[in-house]
Amino acid sequence: MNEPTPLLEARDLTVTYGGLLALHDLSLVVPPASIVGLIGPNGAGKSTCFGVLSGFVRPREGSVYIDGVDVTRATPQARARRGLARTFQRLELFDELTVREHLVVAYRAGRRRTLFDLVRYLPLDLIGVGARPAPGEDDAIDQIIDVLGLRSVAHVPAAAIGLGTGRLVEIARAMAAHPRLLLLDEPSSGLDARETEELSEVFRRLRDDEQVSLVLVEHNVDMVLGLADDVTVLDFGEVIARGSPDAVRNDPTVQAAYLGATT
Repeated sequence: MNEPTPLLEARDLTVTYGGLLALHDLSLVVPPASIVGLIGPNGAGKSTCFGVLSGFVRPREGSVYIDGVDVTRATPQARARRGLARTFQRLELFDELTVREHLVVAYRAGRRRTLFDLVRYLPLDLIGVGARPAPGEDDAIDQIIDVLGLRSVAHVPAAAIGLGTGRLVEIARAMAAHPRLLLLDEPSSGLDARETEELSEVFRRLRDDEQVSLVLVEHNVDMVLGLADDVTVLDFGEVIARGSPDAVRNDPTVQAAYLGATT
């Protein structure tokens, strides 16, 4: 039986910055409806990998594929049209907009608008919040709000919500662009144990119920090992381990290089 085409695949990626080797010969496979973890110490190459996958960094060698199509030279916008979205480690929300308005903006920005759409929306409000909803828009946004557990704060300005809720809003905003693949950069940064577990449950629902694939860069190793179907460990731009969470957890090389084990 043939294996399904990966939703995302990176083959033999190498990235250099001047004389610095940031990534060397990295390969990564993300199947449909899966969670793939990417862990490693600071400077291991995780952010560089995300930059290549999302189109902000051009590799010196190697290729990136979405649904088997080579997108190595495609722009971030072109990759977004193929269903890729990402978050960033630093939370960036508009204080004056409500939670729901953030999703409205993202939903409308993600639609493939005709010239008529642009003429209809922009004179009313440059970011589209003041325009009347497109067909199906309210239902789609309501579904995302419910999946992310944001119903109670849907009409609260971003300035009035906490960091944990803000992380959920950022993920919801990415989901509003209808992605099939989410690249999540340190999503648990700044969260306490309860908020981290709630976020983990959201990720499970996105994979299991919404059939969205996630690539998770995290310093919270326990979170990744408790969530991921497959984990890749980087150190100084090199892959030092790859496999199931149990295999990675028990790998002596990983324990010595990253998890703090003593020899």
